[in-house]
Amino acid sequence: MTQADEALRIIKRGCDELLLEHELVEKLAAGRPLRVKAGFDPTAPDLHLGHTVLLNKLRQFQELGHEAMFLIGDFTGMIGDPTGKNVTRKPLTRDDVIENARTYEQQIFKILDPEKTLVMFNSSWMGEMTAADLVGLAAKHTVARMLERDDFHKRYGSGQPIAIHEFLYPLIQGYDSVAMKADVELGGTDQKFNLLVGRELQKHYGQPPQVVLTMPILEGLDGVNKMSKSLGNYIGIHEPPFDMFGKLMSISDELMWRYIELLSFQPMTQVAQWKKAVAEGRNPRDIKVLFAQEVVARFHSQVDAEAALADFEARFRQNAIPDEMPEVSLAGEADGVAIAQALKQAGLTASTSEALRMIDQGGVKLDGEKLSDKGLRLKNGETVVAQVGKRKFARIMVV
Repeated sequence: MTQADEALRIIKRGCDELLLEHELVEKLAAGRPLRVKAGFDPTAPDLHLGHTVLLNKLRQFQELGHEAMFLIGDFTGMIGDPTGKNVTRKPLTRDDVIENARTYEQQIFKILDPEKTLVMFNSSWMGEMTAADLVGLAAKHTVARMLERDDFHKRYGSGQPIAIHEFLYPLIQGYDSVAMKADVELGGTDQKFNLLVGRELQKHYGQPPQVVLTMPILEGLDGVNKMSKSLGNYIGIHEPPFDMFGKLMSISDELMWRYIELLSFQPMTQVAQWKKAVAEGRNPRDIKVLFAQEVVARFHSQVDAEAALADFEARFRQNAIPDEMPEVSLAGEADGVAIAQALKQAGLTASTSEALRMIDQGGVKLDGEKLSDKGLRLKNGETVVAQVGKRKFARIMVV
């Protein structure tokens, strides 16, 4: 395998689509460092592991000698990305955007090399754009093309309102690629339309079109919905080491492999060896431990990772949590599922009254911690290991 082939293999790891691959091969063959863009709107103060899928890919480009451009969408953040929304999204205030952007800068260097990262803000060029410039930009795309986008198409077809400023979002994201002279842009699969707008606008402005690389949307701890703080199924990169380790250990054995492919920096040859070992009888928990330690060490330290493992194993032995247990998916209402109902539906108690009685008696644990709140509701997207008495266990997922 040539050096170029190896570079392409690394770039394509976990990738959903690469448009167009032959263009990337040509750009790599040119021998110059590529300008690789990934943009984030600072819509919330904290990043979670779902966000780091793109950051990991950006780091891989860095390690291959290319220029990582981390774009903070402080201008577009005030518009609100309409992607996947069935209603107009409420814009953020300028103060919200500035505060969130400040925390992003602190967090991204847990993954990216600060010496090789160019942090940019799209207000730098959009703030200088006149009304005439914006009209000129809008003239380079049609309403018909905008309505090809799935979420716009559905909203238009169902009579849901679409505000004019929402059409500007993909145009401004695309213009960012023009202003940054991007060779490659990374984004989630839900961003494909916007990334392709960037290609088209670069052609209008006389630039070579960027290559588009989309990455999958990472599922949360429930293995169903995308990782989201609002769903409670996320792992924040600023969470304490013990919490982060415990959450990673709670994911299913099947989901573990997807997390490893998208979040681990271990080479795929190592991952293949792990899969082979598990197929031959090795406990998947051993692999999960190695992966959880890697992630905790990345966002904290190796000492923290080792302490988190020691703490987890001590609690694991004390609570005698088995490796195998029933997995139950429960349909949640708007505010989730009452804990007594969850225990009954999971088959851990015969009735809700028994569940409440067991809680009163201190006989119920969630993730190894004794439960005392009878009014607790499990959130939609949440996954917990529930224990009733000494021997009844179930992994409960609220979907």
